Amino acid sequence: MVYIAAALMIGLGALGTGIGFAILGGKLLESTARQPELASTLQTKTFLMAGLLDAVPMIGVGIAMYLIFVVGPAGV
Repeated sequence: MVYIAAALMIGLGALGTGIGFAILGGKLLESTARQPELASTLQTKTFLMAGLLDAVPMIGVGIAMYLIFVVGPAGV
């Protein structure tokens, strides 16, 4: 069960990040089309948000590795 939980954490984290990046990119294109003079500012803020968005699955991978290598062998 620990391995299934770890796989779900990694898989759902990746799925959520993919959806988040799609929404973020779409909103960047939409707002740049509305106000082209703010493109550099919007791009900077988008890259900042992309970095924060990318941290979520990395934390999930860390917790999943903890489950696999520390909790998993104790349960076997």
